[in-house]
Amino acid sequence: MPTFHGSITTADGSEAIRLDHALFQLHPEFKEKAKVRAHVISHGCALISVVEEPEAYADIEDDPMVAAYIGFLDRDIDRFAWDGGLTPASIEEITRLTAGIVVDDNEVIPDDITL
Repeated sequence: MPTFHGSITTADGSEAIRLDHALFQLHPEFKEKAKVRAHVISHGCALISVVEEPEAYADIEDDPMVAAYIGFLDRDIDRFAWDGGLTPASIEEITRLTAGIVVDDNEVIPDDITL
C-alpha cells in the first residue's frame, strides 16, 4: 500500500494538512472540496475518510476502524480476486502442496472449525 507524505500548515487562518499530489491522483475520492472526517485513533495517528461513504458502509460509519478494515478487505479482494479457473500449473502447485497429506473421509471435523 503506498505511503504519502505531507506537512501541517496554515490556510485561510485554519490549520491544514498538505499531502503529496500522488495521493489525489491515485484516489480521486479525495478530490478538492471533498468533505472529510478525521478520527484520532492513537497518539500521533489519525484515520481520514471521505464523508460521502458508499451506502454499503453506512451501517458502520460510526466505527472508523471497522470501516477502514472493510475498505481494506474490499480493495484486497478486488486486487487478488480468483477467477475460478484451474490451470495445469495451478493443479500442479496444489498437488505439490498437498503431497503426503492423508485424508480420512470418516474423520469428524471439530465444532470449533469454521468452514
